[in-house]
Amino acid sequence: MTVTSRKSETNPYLEANFGPVHEEVTVADLTVTGTIPDHLDGRYLRIGPNPLGAPDPDAYHWFTGEGMVHGLRLRDGKAEWYRNRWVRSGDVADALGEPHRPGPVNESFRDFAPNTNVIGHAGRTFAIAESGIRPYELTDELDTLGPCAFDGTLPVGYTAHPHRDPSSGELHAVSYFFGWGNTVQYTVLSNDAHIVRTVGVEVSGAPMMHDFSLTDGHVVIFDLPVAFDLELVGDGAFPYRWDPDYPARIGVMRRDGDGSDMTWLDVEPCYVFHPLNAYDDGAGLVLDVVRHPKMFDAERLGPNEGPPTLDRWTVDLAAGKVIETRLDNRGQEFPRIDERLTGRRHRYGYAVAAGPETKPDDDMNSVVRHDLVEGRTDVRSFGPGVGVSEFVFVPTSTESAEDDGVLMGFTHHRATEHSTLTILDAQSLEAVASVAIPARIPYGFHGNWIPSQGGGPSRSPLDA
Repeated sequence: MTVTSRKSETNPYLEANFGPVHEEVTVADLTVTGTIPDHLDGRYLRIGPNPLGAPDPDAYHWFTGEGMVHGLRLRDGKAEWYRNRWVRSGDVADALGEPHRPGPVNESFRDFAPNTNVIGHAGRTFAIAESGIRPYELTDELDTLGPCAFDGTLPVGYTAHPHRDPSSGELHAVSYFFGWGNTVQYTVLSNDAHIVRTVGVEVSGAPMMHDFSLTDGHVVIFDLPVAFDLELVGDGAFPYRWDPDYPARIGVMRRDGDGSDMTWLDVEPCYVFHPLNAYDDGAGLVLDVVRHPKMFDAERLGPNEGPPTLDRWTVDLAAGKVIETRLDNRGQEFPRIDERLTGRRHRYGYAVAAGPETKPDDDMNSVVRHDLVEGRTDVRSFGPGVGVSEFVFVPTSTESAEDDGVLMGFTHHRATEHSTLTILDAQSLEAVASVAIPARIPYGFHGNWIPSQGGGPSRSPLDA
């Protein structure tokens, strides 16, 4: 399917490799350089905004483009296929001349195609977003089945960032929706994809709560000063912006709590899209987060106020305070860990580092590996002319040690306008293999490795 549109001359999130592609592609038997490890049997999927038609460059916000999923199927050392597909919300189906897919939608977002994350759970594939947007279920080949409410158990919308408990395999989430007023919802999604627990939590207003932190014993929510503004809706603009009068705080409650046990602790004003991980540490908690000093204040078209740094927040519950420490000054985003250690003490973390340039298309050009025990950071630069998207960690086996595995993600090569799936050794950051993709994959948001056995739990190194 090919869609035509015009090129923007003023909006960086419609230019260069932020700009949309206009064709759905299916390619089989892709060229592999190096050796794809035998244990990689599954699909690497990633999603991002890819607007249809011609958005107004003066008003277009990167977070609002229609979702497009990109995926590769790896097996037996081969890259069997690459596909990219728009998620068929109502407006996408209309634009492509197709019937609407059946399923329940939140009427406030009936035509919005999720564009923020794509996950595997209960043997199913879901494209997800936040702010009241329903998940959309996809086939293994990335075609849209339709919007989903987890068999009627999801009350309104979901989140872009659920976290999987490494022991139970359940997905924990904190979801927000401007229509809920001063409330967000903590939910637990069972291994058969049913919401089995819902807790309402009162917050300061209507914040943009992109992610949260989970430990073995606690849920941590980020109530930070990017909030819903009804006036922006009337102007047709992205409806969240920096509010200097909004409190900056985190809330800590036990995972078995009902919200009444929530402890609120102040932090310095900032914004957090993505925590790296969190864990319980005796009397308190340790939160490693990517901290932005502000968000959507002066820059209103995308997340370009920084630099975002890796910080550690040590939560002293007895004293009721948070000690904030800088772990790494370099600009970085899209932090990931070995997710078998979600909510548990971790040593290693990975992120995409920002370069010295200021234009968004020039920013991300390196992958970093943090050793948080030795206090060491290693950097793999791809050099000028190569852009880097989020890299995810895949362990060598379910029993292998932390950091024993590979990192995989998309790189974009400006000279050829093509993209590559790049696979690195997680310990050395040396190249293991690459898959040439005869198409351009625009910069996007999040993705995951979904093994052929499904998206369920794998054994934690701490359980070995």
